[in-house]
Amino acid sequence: MLVLVLGLAVFLGVHLVPVVNGLKAGLVGRVGEGTYKVLFSIVAAAGLVLVVWGYGLAREAGPIVLYDPPAWLRHVTMLLMLPVFPLIVAAYLPGRISAAVRHPMITAVKVWAFAHLLANGDAASVLLFAGFLAWGVLARISMKRREAAGLSRVRTGPVRNDVVAVVVGLAVYLAFVWRLHLWIIGVPVM
Repeated sequence: MLVLVLGLAVFLGVHLVPVVNGLKAGLVGRVGEGTYKVLFSIVAAAGLVLVVWGYGLAREAGPIVLYDPPAWLRHVTMLLMLPVFPLIVAAYLPGRISAAVRHPMITAVKVWAFAHLLANGDAASVLLFAGFLAWGVLARISMKRREAAGLSRVRTGPVRNDVVAVVVGLAVYLAFVWRLHLWIIGVPVM
């Protein structure tokens, strides 16, 4: 579980840099925009590798069950997951969805994390998904403040981007339900 905690601290810690007022600007001022992006990417990738590795180690060691969710919550999880992939795609193809949701990637992460907390009661899962949910809440509060200060703006675009986001997102969702979740995560959805 230590590797998972370390990975979450690194991955979520680096993603909290933009949330802390002035921290990102100070770092960019010191090392430059390009170097900041490269360092951010390297640290985030290292954190993600530790998260994946640590979660796998925790699952192999045997679950420490904190709560045992009822089976019907898996269906709720699948329903809540429906908008997640379209929201992720909409984050990269701004359209009306982006304008309405404001920050589709953050919203997708929060819904993903909450949905998985409903279906997983082992300690490693709770740590993983609660960590991402907490980050999502903090990131959304920060984005709202940055918008109000004029430091960030919501992107919008043509409706065709929304159509692509929904079609591609739902196709990815179906692929995850079909087999991708099993192949990537090692756990079948159904």
